[in-house]
Amino acid sequence: MGISVVLLAYKEEENLRVLLPEIIENVKKCNEEYEILVIDTAQPLDNTAGVCKEFGAKYINQEEPGFGGAFRTGIKYASMDKFLIMDSDGSHPPKQIPEIHKKFVEEGCDVVIGSRYCEGGVSNDSKSSQIMSHLLNFAFRICLGLKADDLSTDYRMYHTSELKKVDLKCENYDVLEEVLLRLKLNKADKNLKFGEVPINFQKRMYGESKRQLLKFIISYIKTLIRLIGVRIADVFKKKK
Repeated sequence: MGISVVLLAYKEEENLRVLLPEIIENVKKCNEEYEILVIDTAQPLDNTAGVCKEFGAKYINQEEPGFGGAFRTGIKYASMDKFLIMDSDGSHPPKQIPEIHKKFVEEGCDVVIGSRYCEGGVSNDSKSSQIMSHLLNFAFRICLGLKADDLSTDYRMYHTSELKKVDLKCENYDVLEEVLLRLKLNKADKNLKFGEVPINFQKRMYGESKRQLLKFIISYIKTLIRLIGVRIADVFKKKK
């Protein structure tokens, strides 16, 4: 029993120096054993390893390419029964960790999301990013039957054992929607129970965003089409 806190890092040394003490302070409030895994780039680009050593986090180099590959690496090495993933740039407030944990445990959720878009949530991202995010969330919610307000954030708590069962294909941020669909399809009743905790989403503390807008949009459109196919195939499989 315990919590694996997973941070995916790309030149986040400065942010992690601020963020790790805050995460440690708040995850201790959950009164469970915990570990912090920092999944860095395949080849180190800064002193993230040194910062991890300073704060007692496990430093791991990702074993597959892209955001999706870093996510899969985190799943592989997580050893606790609860899997909490969050951004390593300071945009996800650690103070919500105890509330996310409480909802996950007490309400028997499959996934709990630190949400920008549920009641009480706030996003301080750019207006263009917010518009794009709302459109993508709407499309994935309708087409894939995922009943949550914020499907495109990675501030989430999962059951580690369930994550280890899914076969994820996406390399980019679209893995965040893929994992939810595959978790849903793995359930006997095809009903994924979501919980959402409102957060105040901030812009990154240090460094520049790694998102490339055009590549981001194209990737999501391709993934939506492919995942609709996965959902349809599952329906026909069920009928046989």
